[in-house]
Amino acid sequence: MINLPPEGWDALWLSLRVAGLSTLLSLPVALGVAVLLARGRFWGRGILNGLVHLPLVLPPVVTGYLLLIALGRTAPIGVFLEETFGLVLAFRWTGAVLAAAVMSFPLTVRAIWLALEAVEPGLEEAAATLGASPARVFATVTLPLIAPGVLAGAVIGFAKAMGEFGATITFVSNIPGETQTVPSAIYSFLQVPGGEATVWGLVALAVGVALGALLLAELLSRRVAARIAGRA
Repeated sequence: MINLPPEGWDALWLSLRVAGLSTLLSLPVALGVAVLLARGRFWGRGILNGLVHLPLVLPPVVTGYLLLIALGRTAPIGVFLEETFGLVLAFRWTGAVLAAAVMSFPLTVRAIWLALEAVEPGLEEAAATLGASPARVFATVTLPLIAPGVLAGAVIGFAKAMGEFGATITFVSNIPGETQTVPSAIYSFLQVPGGEATVWGLVALAVGVALGALLLAELLSRRVAARIAGRA
């Protein structure tokens, strides 16, 4: 049994909530962007691709600072969100969700994009010649075929969100019980004499959650692939 102080358990539950929500919120958007990048031929496609992958090449602290400048409580967008929807992002756990989603988004898009490029175009063309609309072709042919890639993207995004540190601590700080996730809790306990036991406990839990997510994704991907093969 892993023995953690209350702050450690709070950080774990917050990390799970942040990673789960960021994955759920960003996955539909990532799917749409991946379709645009994989199938679209339009002006600005290269710009969109660059913007999507920008968080991968920028230092996470820079991404967090840009979020703070754009969405802080004194920024125009931040003021609008607070006054209109009562939504505060900076230095709140909701901001941690956004930071995690931004940092994990490129990885999710990339996984789905690769799955789309692996789809045999003839299958979609055959469905279209039978009279299916583009939306129906995507829903009944493309989406089932790329389902393993979508699952892989979701798991990669979840794992990245669980481990996000730089952008999160810059945008929402490291407030115990409010914005302190597992990575920031590990950082905090490393600064405290005698905090190594708690650090090891958090590390063990983080590794366990990540491995569990990967195994679940592998199981689901195999089931989806077997179901698709059975229908073929």
